[in-house]
Amino acid sequence: MAAVAQIMANIKRDHLNKLIEKGERVDGRGLNDYREATVVQNLIDTAEGSAMVTLGDTRLMAGVKMLLGEPYPDTFDKGVMTTNVELTPIGHLLFEAGPPREHAIELSRVTDRGIRESGAIDLKKLCIEPHEKVWIVFIDVHILDHDGNLFDAASLAALAALNCTMVPAERHELGKDYPLPMTCKPLNCTSALINGKLLVDPTYEEEQVMEGRITVSTDEKGILRAMQKGHGGGFSPELVKEAVKHATERTAPLRKLLEEAK
Repeated sequence: MAAVAQIMANIKRDHLNKLIEKGERVDGRGLNDYREATVVQNLIDTAEGSAMVTLGDTRLMAGVKMLLGEPYPDTFDKGVMTTNVELTPIGHLLFEAGPPREHAIELSRVTDRGIRESGAIDLKKLCIEPHEKVWIVFIDVHILDHDGNLFDAASLAALAALNCTMVPAERHELGKDYPLPMTCKPLNCTSALINGKLLVDPTYEEEQVMEGRITVSTDEKGILRAMQKGHGGGFSPELVKEAVKHATERTAPLRKLLEEAK
């Protein structure tokens, strides 16, 4: 079976390489184009914020819950944020139940990093009593269908859920509910390296033959917020600059979807 799988991978790689040399892809997109995406918010009544996102045939659900708790000692006057991405068996044949594996951990960290490093959530405004009581923001993303580029889809789903989150102050007798304080809107843009060229928003099929992957997080002003290289491979300075350019230019349609979803 392993030998057959390797033969099929080689055939697929040759086919994709020939298309890429002509600036084409299997689904008809250009090398720098995203698949069609959708964003629908507020689907989970029990969550403070939620969103369903599709990116081509990739589909995710994100939910945000907020609880009261103690701050960390070194950030005693700030709220707390935690992010978790679940690769449940419903999402793909290769996903298994049980403790998170390497890919799930990386996906959670990259999704978290773009939000955290940009300071997208104003955590200082989530402090109720320094050293004593703050809001804790739990971001959970669940993969429902995996057809590639989970990094960008998870980023979009998490941000869409955060954008419609209401702080449940009334439930805890802390005044009226109010929108989660946000400072910016960071989004990931992932490019796959195949045959020496970068492909934005790789499908699952393209990910199976890619030589490397780079994910760049930028905000709506084009400011670079985070970056992650994965799946082995090497990127020249020119390719890194190209990936950053893609991140600042190609996420505009996704940001428009976020605005229209409100």
